[in-house]
Amino acid sequence: MAKREISTDLAPAPLGPYSQAIRAGDLVFVAGQVGIDPETSEKVAGGIVEQGAQTMENIKAILEVAGASLDDVVKTTVHVSDLGMFPEFNAVYERYFSEPRPVRTTVESGLPGGFLVEVDVVAHTG
Repeated sequence: MAKREISTDLAPAPLGPYSQAIRAGDLVFVAGQVGIDPETSEKVAGGIVEQGAQTMENIKAILEVAGASLDDVVKTTVHVSDLGMFPEFNAVYERYFSEPRPVRTTVESGLPGGFLVEVDVVAHTG
């Protein structure tokens, strides 16, 4: 199965040697996104709510370029720097996904650069 790189200026450029997303057949794999404003390439001001909303907007933009949407997401992985902030992020996350919501794994992680949340997703478009 061939894979195709997905890239857009509507989301932040990768911070390392990886792709924003890869399409492989009917699946779209979006790399972990953080709260970077793609227009300024800077971390958004505020806490986990603001970073979380920008993270989800970045994912949404990448999915759209890939011909998918948040409704196509079947799996998410959420990394939060402090699980004590998870309820605040969860309220943001909930606004982005309709029923049935994707399956999710949530872990507490040491995130670089003062980021409070990182999310990656897998979408199925078949």
